[in-house]
Amino acid sequence: MTQQLQGATEQRYKVVWPLGKFVSPPIDPAPALLDLNGKTIGEIWDGVFRGDQIYSIINRELRKQFPSIKIVDHKAMGGSHGVGAKEHLDNLSNLLRQYGCDAVVSAVGA
Repeated sequence: MTQQLQGATEQRYKVVWPLGKFVSPPIDPAPALLDLNGKTIGEIWDGVFRGDQIYSIINRELRKQFPSIKIVDHKAMGGSHGVGAKEHLDNLSNLLRQYGCDAVVSAVGA
């Protein structure tokens, strides 16, 4: 289906996937964490693009600004890419509860 806008020189297309459907009701995001002091942050890395180096920089800066932050290393949290990633991600909510994570930093690098 095309739709010509009045005065527009380009066409816009409405695209709908006929098999698309919602599989769960939408949920509201959690409120933002304005102060990370006393909070636990989990690292989830996809294993590429120098994330191991970038996480050390992020952690250093977070600890400067929020001295009582706790960070669960990406090695403990596991990876989000490659062999075993699907099983790991299926279990992610259990890991977040196990480590008491209030938030995550995920897939950094490059």
